[in-house]
Formats: sequence, structure tokens, C-alpha cells
Amino acid sequence: MKKYLAIFLLMLVVPLTISAQQTITVTGTVTDTQDEPMIGVNITVKDVAGLGTITDINGNFSIKMEPYHRLVFSYIGYDDVEVLVKEQHTVNVKMKESEASVLDEVVVTGMGAQKKLTVTGAVTNVNVGDLKRFPTSNMSNALAGNVPGIIARQTSGQPGKSTSEFWIRGISTFGASSSAYILVDGFERSSLDELNIEDIESFTVLKDASATAIYGSKGANGVVLITTKRGKAGKINIDAKVETSYNTRTITPEFVDGLSYASLMNEALVTRNLGMAYQPEELELFRTQMDPDFYPNVDWMDLILKNGAWSYRANLNMNGGGNTARYFVSASYTEDQGMYNTDQTLRDDYDTNANYKKWNYRMNVDIDITKSTLLKLGIAGSLAKRNSPGLADNEMLWGMLFGYNPIATPIYYSNGYAPISHRDNVNKLNPWVASTQTGYNEDWQNNVQTNVTLEQNFDFITKGLKFVGRFGYDTDNSNWINRHRQPDLYKANGRRQETGEIIYEKMFSAYDMTQSSGSSGKRREFLDLLLSWERAFGNHHGGVTFRYTQDSEKRTVDIGTDIKNGVSKRNQGLAGRFTYNWNYRYFVDFNFGYTGSENFAPGNQFGFFPAFSLAWNVAEESFVKNNLKWMNMFKIRYSHGKVGNDNIGDNNRFPYLYTIATTGYNSEGKPNYVYNWGFGDYGKSFIGTHYTQMASNGITWEVATKDDLGIDLSLFNDKFTATVDYFHEKRTGIFLTREFLPDITGLESKPKANVGEVKSQGFDGNFALKQKLGEVDMTIRGNITYSKNEVLEKDEENQVYSYLYQKGYRVDQVKGLIAEGLFADYDDIRTSPKQEFGTVQPGDIKYKDVNGDGVVNDNDKVAIGATTTPNLVYGIGASFAWKGIDVNVHFQGAGKSTFPIYGKCVYAFSESDWGNIFKDMISDRWVDSETAAKLGLHANENPNATYPRLTYGENKNNQQTSTYWMRDGRYIRLKNLDIGYTLPKSIVNKLHFNNIRIYIAGSNLITWSKFKTWDPETGNPRGEAYPLTKSVTMGLSVNL
Repeated sequence: MKKYLAIFLLMLVVPLTISAQQTITVTGTVTDTQDEPMIGVNITVKDVAGLGTITDINGNFSIKMEPYHRLVFSYIGYDDVEVLVKEQHTVNVKMKESEASVLDEVVVTGMGAQKKLTVTGAVTNVNVGDLKRFPTSNMSNALAGNVPGIIARQTSGQPGKSTSEFWIRGISTFGASSSAYILVDGFERSSLDELNIEDIESFTVLKDASATAIYGSKGANGVVLITTKRGKAGKINIDAKVETSYNTRTITPEFVDGLSYASLMNEALVTRNLGMAYQPEELELFRTQMDPDFYPNVDWMDLILKNGAWSYRANLNMNGGGNTARYFVSASYTEDQGMYNTDQTLRDDYDTNANYKKWNYRMNVDIDITKSTLLKLGIAGSLAKRNSPGLADNEMLWGMLFGYNPIATPIYYSNGYAPISHRDNVNKLNPWVASTQTGYNEDWQNNVQTNVTLEQNFDFITKGLKFVGRFGYDTDNSNWINRHRQPDLYKANGRRQETGEIIYEKMFSAYDMTQSSGSSGKRREFLDLLLSWERAFGNHHGGVTFRYTQDSEKRTVDIGTDIKNGVSKRNQGLAGRFTYNWNYRYFVDFNFGYTGSENFAPGNQFGFFPAFSLAWNVAEESFVKNNLKWMNMFKIRYSHGKVGNDNIGDNNRFPYLYTIATTGYNSEGKPNYVYNWGFGDYGKSFIGTHYTQMASNGITWEVATKDDLGIDLSLFNDKFTATVDYFHEKRTGIFLTREFLPDITGLESKPKANVGEVKSQGFDGNFALKQKLGEVDMTIRGNITYSKNEVLEKDEENQVYSYLYQKGYRVDQVKGLIAEGLFADYDDIRTSPKQEFGTVQPGDIKYKDVNGDGVVNDNDKVAIGATTTPNLVYGIGASFAWKGIDVNVHFQGAGKSTFPIYGKCVYAFSESDWGNIFKDMISDRWVDSETAAKLGLHANENPNATYPRLTYGENKNNQQTSTYWMRDGRYIRLKNLDIGYTLPKSIVNKLHFNNIRIYIAGSNLITWSKFKTWDPETGNPRGEAYPLTKSVTMGLSVNL
């Protein structure tokens, strides 16, 4: 027995000894195609876990290994190299940069990553690098003109509010929600702006029913899928980036000065047969500023706004790990300074500027529990703080800036008193006082997102079988703190005759700093289970995927008294996909979503939403391969399907429930008579039990039926790529409140119903042309999105004329009168249809009698202009790279858009002396010859003048919504221009870095538009908002 045991031990020990003796040391150098040494190249021994090294500053490496194994050399952006080591002790390797092929491009979809070649739905894979070129604190601002299929519009430039609203393929519903569904690493997020753009690995937009059906009710308006970066095995890899921007305004509204304002006020009074407000000697005082207490001339816009403001952004991320565990960690800081001037004497106490600060962090960890089991852990979050002047948040300051005219009061009276122009309204404050002397506000936003993902490969059961399970837990909290104060506010009421001293009247008394606060919060839980199987049998490739999801959202703070606020919002869904393709030539997919929603009564809670898609890769046909070898891919796609939407708004939860009230009693013990048989003007009330809210049991899903026909093209070894899609969608069952039921129904409340329908159609596409011109790498790219909608059905009041309905017109199309210029004279007024909007004079707006009844009134209002939201958004750009120098230019534009303008500054003197006057708007105004002669002006009795006769006070006729006040919302702008220089490797390596790039970038540098009063992108009808910004940025990015 001992003999056999000794033999057995010998058999174990001898091979180990031999193996140890066969270990060799392999050294070498890794260089690129320019023979420059490469630092930090990962070198691993294939199939030997944990054995590896990296190259040093000179590209050298040394590793101990057994012979007859393969060394794998890998580096980001370069093709992997494998070398079989036999007995050699020196291995020198030359690595070349990867040349990505469209056929190998990977697209992230709802069921995981797949090659673009096999995608049959309308899916756009966005180049994240293009988004990063646009220096912005909020990623949504980089979408417009960069992503085909997305229509985006930025509405404000105020720090912390400078975000863009966006829609995938436009607005296709007038229901509660038209916004896209956003998923980050598989978990729902409320906004793109929560993300640090430097953390993003991939950005994908799903647009048709085939791609979004698996998301059930959440995917009706399209889906944005984002994956964040994860760690890679090897040495620690560090990226750092810092940017400093100087921001100015794209367009700043300009008002007339005090002398012009006073002169125009005289004209507005005289032209309406009233006396002048200011005599010539008083006008001279406005010009000379000899008596600024009573005859001031203040440019409030110039006083309040700085010329510009600074922004700072810094980002640091690192990743690394071994073959068993890998990590990615990032942190970023953003600071956007506001453009408000502040009172320097208060600087040490508090800041009244509109500043914004945000801190982001993220950590992703991947752990290989076994060779077939991967555990992913993630935590991310952000903390944001936004400042604003005390009484000037929520665009209130801009209302004051636009309202407080230049001759109302001085900044301060000569004795230091703070003035106010209006006795009756403390909110009509001197803008300087409002922005600097009324305290300040703080808004805090804090969110924490945690998630766990388990990926299990079941190849040991059957090849291609995989399970993915995700669980997420998020908390979102916000709170606001308002600290308000007010100084004494005075009005100067003339001078004392004896002494000439000014008589001051205190209008409002001061109060010391007061404090108020509030908060809100919620938590969310997600569960996502996915089981998939993909397998190839010869030329036959098939796959089956099933997905189960559930999520809940619960308010945790400020839930109020409504018991519904304490009930979680829950969704549940089962989805599946079946795929088949033959030899990557013919493709067919079937998808479905079976989704449940709490918003509907039992029997209507679950909806089944199927979709299918077909594709034919013509380039794989033999007649193409043999004759058109320059055609790499030519794929034709078609999809059809239905997607549901259960979003009926936060104020409409559980519409299938009713509420009942019984008779109450007053303080005298007598019953309150509360029911009057409905909501009409029936005067008599009764006692008893009654419905205060009618149940709407029949409420069910809003359903979008979508069709998409698309082409994917790649030519000349991927030098030219293009995608174009035509889409058609019909949205039925749109959720609406029944506003126009007759009083005879006897209802106190208004029930809900699925009574709306909208049709939308359009196209989107993009192209890229890559060419090498000598030593210059050039890329020209472009994209376009066009979407047009039409209301097919809507709950509307009965009308005599069909054009008064919204049915047949656009979702957000304005209804108004058709202007036919200005009345030329009194004969023109007498011979024209009567306008029922008050007395008119020559120089007032003349309208078309659409129905021909001889009267112009509300029955003559028709759909005018295009839509207020652009129907067309496009972008075109080019990139050039030469010997470390890179230049990128991108233009973005919008078309097919008009918007009405109105308000106290558009309608000059409509609110008497509350309201400034736009400098560029009244230059071509009507001036009758009599008024011109009296005031020494040039007469202008042109009936086609661009501005009507001035009026002091309200003029209902001229203030009607009409084509006269519609403005062209089209524009094109130089969205981004950046120039960078990447230092040569010979210099970088000496500094112990892998890469260093310095750059300068400009955004929104030039805007071309017919409308020049304020930025047309905002679509703001008044212009009373913080202007959009243009910026110049200096930046530095390094990798080590």
C-alpha cells in the first residue's frame, strides 16, 4: 500500500516541478503604428485568470508565464493583438487603432445589446462623443439637431433651469403625457439632466412600436436607453476633465430709453385725442437728467444684468480591476453663475444672484462570482443647489424688468429712499430692489440611486441561455428655503413750494428677514427579470426573450391630506420577443407587452400590445455581393404594432372611484343646501347625499398604433452611412375630461373618458460621410426630423362653423383672426365688416370676415400659422483631424414653427405706464398726419405698417390674437464650434500621461432668424424669461 501511495505522490509532484521549471520570463515593447511607445497596455495570459501586467512609460513589459500560451494585448481604441509564446523570450508588438465597422456596431435595445445589422426596429445609436463636444451643464441641451427623431427646445437660460424639453418624433397626443421614457442601466429616470455626460457609455433612442412594445405603457412616447461606463480589467485608468466657460446671451431684449418712452407716451395719448403727459421742457429734463428724482432715465436691463457670467465644470473618473472584479468610479462638479448684478454691501451676508451648483457621483462594480455568474452593483446620485433673488424667482424678476419703465422712478431717490412706482401693488417693484434687497431663495435637490444586477449564463444547460435580474431602489428629495425681507418703499409726490424739498409718501413699510420652507420626497423600487435564449443552427439564427417588470413609487414627504397620496403608484408588465433571421439576410421579429396599471378599474387594468417587424438585408444577396461590392449594407425595415399609455396625470388617480358627500350643518345647526342638480346656474339648492366626483369606470388605455418603414445604408467600406425612416402613428383613446356635457345631466363633477384621437406622421434620418484627404481625416454628418400631427377627435363644444373646432388641425396650433393690414381711413372702416372688439380708428388692425356674416367676432377665429412647437429640426456638421489637431463645427436649426407674441411690452401702453417698449418693434408704426404735425413726427399712414396706431390703455381690437402678431419661429444657429489639440505621445509619455488634449469651444455663437426681439427657440410669447446663453469654453482633458 505504501508503495502505491509513494507512486501516486510522485505523479503529483513531478509534473508540478516540471511546470515550475518551464516558467519563462517574456519581455518586449509595445508601440503604435507611428512607432511611439504605448503606456498602460493591458497584457494578460489567455485562459489564465489573474495573470497579467501593463506596459511602462517606455512601452516595455515583463511577465512570467508558461510557454505555449497566448499573450493578449489590449488597449482602448485599438485592435486586440494575440501572440502565441513558444520558447521565445522577447515579444515586440505593434498595435493599430480600431476601425469600427457598421456591421459590427453594437446597439443597446430593450432586450440587451445586439449588432446593428440584426436590428429590425427604428433605433438610433447616438455618438456620445458628439454630445460631449457641446459644453453644457445639462445633457438635454445637447440633443437638438444632434439626434435624429428627437425634437427639442430650450426654454430658459437660467442656471438650474436651463434644460430642454424634448419629444421623440414630435407631439402625438394632447393627453397627460407626451414625454419619452428614460432608462439608465435598465432603471427608469425622470430626467436626462440628472446624469453626468462623462459617465455615459452608450445612448440609444427607440422610436417605433417594434422597439418599444416590451415597455408596455411606459414606451408609448418612445424610449431613451443609456448605459453608463463600467470598469475594465487592468491597471487603474484615470480620466480627468476641467472646463471654464464665459456665458453671454444669445439675444437680449432691448427697450427704448426714457426720452423715447415719454415721447411715445405723448403720441399714444394724442393719437387717441387725449392731452400730452409731458411738455417739451419736461422731455428736455429726461434728456439732460437735471432732475432725476422726477425725470429719471434708467436702463433697468443694463443695471440688473451683467455682461456675462462664468461656469466651471470638473470631472474625474477612474476604472480598473482584475479578472474577478472591476470598478468604475466618477465624481463631477458643476457651477453656473447667474448674470444678475448684486449689491456688494450685502455680499458677506448672502448672495442674491441666480447661481447653481451640482455635485454628481457614481460607482459601478462588476464581480465575477463564477465564470458564468456576474454580479453588478451600482450607486449614483446628485446634489444640486439653486439660488435666486428673494422676490424674483419663477421669472417674477423678468416680469418686473419688462414692466418697470425707464421713467417710472430712479434707482434710489436722492435721499437714499427705495422707490416704488405703483401705489396699489407691491409686486410692481423697482427691479433693482426686487433683485438685490428682498432676500434670497435656496432650492436643494438630492437623489440617491442604488441597483443590483445579476447576470447568469446557462450555457451549461443549453448554449445561448441567459438570465438577467435587476433590482433598484431610489430616493428623491427636494426642499426649498425662502428668506425674504423688504425695505421701506416710497413714492415722491412733488415738492414743497416754500423750500423745494421733495414730499415723500411711504407706500409700504419694511419688514425684517422672514423664513419659510417646504420639502417633498419620494422613493421608487424596480424589479426587472429577463430570460433570453439565442442560438444558431447553420444559417438559421433564432432567439426568445421574456421579461417581467414591476415598479412602485411612493411619496414620503408632504403627502398632504388626500389619502391617495400615500398609496404607491404601481405598474406591472410581462413582455416577450421572438426573433429569427436566415444568414443575416432575412429577419423577422415579434414583440409583445402585457402591462397592468392601477389607473384603471378591474377589467381594464391589463392591456396587450403586440408588434412585429421585418427586415431584408439586400446587400447579402448574391446579385449584390457579386456586382456591387462597394455596398456593405442595404437593409429595408418595416414594423407595425400597438403601444399603450396609462399616464392620466397626477391629479387623476383612480378615476374609477367616486366620492360622496352628505349634508353638513352650519354654525346655527341648520343644514347646508349644497346640491343644485349640477354645475349650471340653477339657483335653488337641496340637502341630501350626492356625488361630488362621478366615477369613470370605463377609462382604459390610450393606444398608439405605429407603422415604420426604414432603410439602413452603408457604402464604400463604411465611408458613407445613412438611415432614413418614414413613420405614421394614430393615437386613440386619449384621456380627457368631459368639459361640455349639458347641465341637464345633473352632475356636479366632470367625468373622464377616452375620447381623443390624433394622427401624426413624418420622417427622420441621418447620414455620415467619412473621407481621408491626404493626412486629414474628415467627417461630414447631418440629421433631420420632421413630424406633423392632426387632431382627429376631441371633446369640444358644439360650434356653428367647422373651422372653430380643433378637429382637423394641429395639436398646438393657435386659433386667431386673419389680419388684413390696418384701416386706412374712416371710409375704410365704414365699408368694412363691423369689428366687435371696441371702437376702431384709422391705424387699427383690420380683420377678415371669414364666415361672411358682415361682423368680425370670435366666430371668425381660425387656425393660423404653423405650430408653436417646431415640426422640423435639423443639424449638419463636420469634423476634421490632422496631426493632433481636431476641429468640429455643428449647425442646428428649426423650421415649420410660428408663435404668437403678446403682453405689456408687445402691446405698448396696454397696461398704461406698466410695461416697456421694444426698440425694434415700433419703428414702422402707424402715425396719422395730424398727430405727426402736432408732435413734430414723420407721418406714416401706410395700411401695411408693421405696428398699429399707439394706444394708451387697453385696446381690445388690436390685442386680439391674430396673424398680425404671429412671428416666424424658424432659426438656424452655429450650435457648436470646437478646436482641440492632442499633444504628441513623445511629450505625453515624458509627463507620465497617456493622453492630453486642450481645446476651446463655442456654443450658440451665431443665430440667424427673422425674429430678433428675443431668442426664437424659446417660443415664449412674451419674452419675459431669462435669455438663452452663448458661451466660449476653455478645457483640458487628460488620461493617465
